[in-house]
Amino acid sequence: MAIPAGASGTEAYLRLIGVPEIAPATSPFDPGYDPATLESHLDQSAHLISILKLSMATWIVADEASSRRKVAAAKKHGVPIVTGGGPFEIAVDRGHLPAYLDVCADIGVDRIECGEGFAASALDAKEIVRLASARGLEVQFELGEKNAGPFTGGALRSWIDAGQRWLAAGAVQLVIEARESARGIGLFDEQGRLNARFADELAKTFGLKTVVFEAPIKPSQFALLDHFGREVHLSNVRLEELLRVEIYRRGLHADAYNNPKLKPSGAMARTTIAGVRKHAAQRCH
Repeated sequence: MAIPAGASGTEAYLRLIGVPEIAPATSPFDPGYDPATLESHLDQSAHLISILKLSMATWIVADEASSRRKVAAAKKHGVPIVTGGGPFEIAVDRGHLPAYLDVCADIGVDRIECGEGFAASALDAKEIVRLASARGLEVQFELGEKNAGPFTGGALRSWIDAGQRWLAAGAVQLVIEARESARGIGLFDEQGRLNARFADELAKTFGLKTVVFEAPIKPSQFALLDHFGREVHLSNVRLEELLRVEIYRRGLHADAYNNPKLKPSGAMARTTIAGVRKHAAQRCH
């Protein structure tokens, strides 16, 4: 197994043991960390983040200079930013969606999340995407209600129809609601067990590049990775749990190593650890 030119020592070691290169597929959220904490997480893990969510309305209530500092830090690392769906729904319900979109664009985010989870309903997908696009914003839509319990067959069909409508209108991704508990909501029953059949139906309908599964706690994260493998896109992961999710995704966790969907694969090279260190030292010089 050839070690890529320019790889660091740890990168070279991962290739050596058969861990493939994996495109970022986790969308962690910022529930209101101080800017320095967020900056440190970005220094450590930006290469693992698909898009960073500014969760809830914390970024609106916080000192604006701090929120702008967070956005600037993400842009420095090439990490796009999406706002959570709660503020969107409230803006719609209060009759001030254009003003909300103006604030999002001015603060520098890349995407907004839309939804009909608790306040907004009967949204005009085409008009909302048009308003967002006019301000340089992408749109993602969240499937599921925050207080409706686990999906039933009828509810799933209804949300699939809604997802198809939003994608046709120009939304770029669909997010499956799981709130903070992943229990008694969306794809998870009251005990937190994944409804694999419904998850497969969503993946089959929309594809794993388009559908994003909220996985706020360890059991939901591991269940989705065990079921779909390393390509599944997860969101609502706390920043301090991002690295745990990513070692599991790469089969480097004790509970993931023997899962054929996650376990490192490929021919084992005869390079030694000393060889990896030599490669890293040569790179430094």
